[in-house]
Amino acid sequence: MAAYRRVLLKLSGEALAGQIGQGFDTETIDSFCRQIKAVHDNGVETAIVIGGGNIFRGLKASADGMDRGTADSMGMLATVINGLALTEAFERHGLAANHMSSFAITGLVEPFIQKKANVYLDKGRVVVFSGGTGNPYFSTDSAASLRAAQIHADVILKGTKVDGVYEGDPVINPSVKKFDTISFSEVLRLGLKVMDATSIAMCRDNNIPIVVFNLTKEGTLLRVVNGEKTGTIVKEDEHG
Repeated sequence: MAAYRRVLLKLSGEALAGQIGQGFDTETIDSFCRQIKAVHDNGVETAIVIGGGNIFRGLKASADGMDRGTADSMGMLATVINGLALTEAFERHGLAANHMSSFAITGLVEPFIQKKANVYLDKGRVVVFSGGTGNPYFSTDSAASLRAAQIHADVILKGTKVDGVYEGDPVINPSVKKFDTISFSEVLRLGLKVMDATSIAMCRDNNIPIVVFNLTKEGTLLRVVNGEKTGTIVKEDEHG
């Protein structure tokens, strides 16, 4: 039996690129679709916030001299392209899906409306959120925390290429400690790169736990949703 009724999966744009590094890797996307379908078939209402880093990274363009507002707007448009690709892939895998963006693109994607998103989820449809928060200077991590609060998600599932949160980089130093659980305050105090500080604070304020796990290992998502000890849980501080 699933441990959660409704989940929000934070999926980076880079994840869609797989080993290619940019653009789209069909095998990787198909793997994600199979995993998400397994969760959906287990009765779990599923939403996804998608990034755009496989196409365009606003922060890098800004660092190279582009206006930050323009760069972030381009990054938000990149997430819409990914949202279209992901929604189409879900439909190929037999999953009914809706794609909602923080800004409307007539004839292409519908705008995010909180009540409508919740209706879609209540009906058992997968919902893909793109466009970030719709504002520059905010990451898709912040968008994930915002959307999770708006749809009353039980948890944010952050799929990564590593199997949890470490006190350092396990690739550089294999002996670094992995956390099974850690509080929001400790994540902020230690400066761990789980999600950005804004999104961590939002999750803490709304008591939305985060599970960080390795999505590249097929089957892991279902194990996480079923409550197995996989990855790292970031949760409310024990003393408030």
